[in-house]
Amino acid sequence: MRQAVMTAPGVIEYRDVPPPTPGFGEVLLRIKRIGVCGSDVHVNHGKHPYTSYPVVQGHEFSAVVEAVGPGVTGIRTGMKATAMPQLVCGKCAPCRRGDYHICDQLRVQGFQAPGCAQDLFAVPASRVILLPDNFTFEQGAMVEPVAVAVHAVHRAGNIAGRNVVVLGAGPIGNLVAQVARSERASVLITDISDYRLDIARKCGLSNTSNAREEKLAEAVARVFGPDGFSAALECVGAEATISAAIENIAKGGTIVVVGVFPEKPRVDIGLVQDRELTIVGTLMYKREDYVRAVELIASGKVQTAPLESKHFPFSAYADAYRYIDQQGDRCVKVFIDL
Repeated sequence: MRQAVMTAPGVIEYRDVPPPTPGFGEVLLRIKRIGVCGSDVHVNHGKHPYTSYPVVQGHEFSAVVEAVGPGVTGIRTGMKATAMPQLVCGKCAPCRRGDYHICDQLRVQGFQAPGCAQDLFAVPASRVILLPDNFTFEQGAMVEPVAVAVHAVHRAGNIAGRNVVVLGAGPIGNLVAQVARSERASVLITDISDYRLDIARKCGLSNTSNAREEKLAEAVARVFGPDGFSAALECVGAEATISAAIENIAKGGTIVVVGVFPEKPRVDIGLVQDRELTIVGTLMYKREDYVRAVELIASGKVQTAPLESKHFPFSAYADAYRYIDQQGDRCVKVFIDL
């Protein structure tokens, strides 16, 4: 079978390797679509701090069940599926208390372990998430980033009826805002890209603001009035946006750090203390987040089609990265087709 291996930053080598055989409790998946995310791009640029080479990428994907191993029940050949990419120890303190997504020995397929950039991929049945028959393969490949958004929004607590600001309208920020809206929050999403804000509006996120043209305080007053906002989700990973959240959120508010910060930000901790703000992190997801992601996409409460930018054949994996670099903020989600 075909396998794409990134042997060095920006260098992809194709190999012909034996197909895997599903062992006891495993499912063999035929990969159909792979989504390219920001972390994959960091690997392509040699800037991911926790990935070494060679590496088989791919962690956002959709597939069809090719075969099931002994001991597997409830999963049949021909079913549409995806799978969670986390490899965990099951023994550390976080795992024992059920927080396996922050396992002390966490490895993620596509980064610290081989990913799905190959025709066939064997995974434990316990990590398989079945998809509705009417899901497109693109929707299936979007379940992983939607699960990221579901987990992040839940980290803010019960947001029903609350005013929420999402800073950043990239793929994750867009999905975070859509999930927050599905939880019956009033949502304002900001960015410096008119293109991405237009995509947000196509997804039904009507309250948008370009941070280059309007200060956050002005946008909040325009959209929410004097009540302001009590929850913020920072989806950029920049000092300017986390500072804006801290400086403008209502007293007692909660800020969820979703974006990955390439540099340590300097923020006003005095304001955090004085205003009794809560700042929480979020990492990946649990199985229930994946299940909820499937439900939200299936119901139409989260729309993924407006985020689809372009498809590339498996043989043109490197071209996909070049396209992403060239398009900049006018590229949202690129797919690799197998």
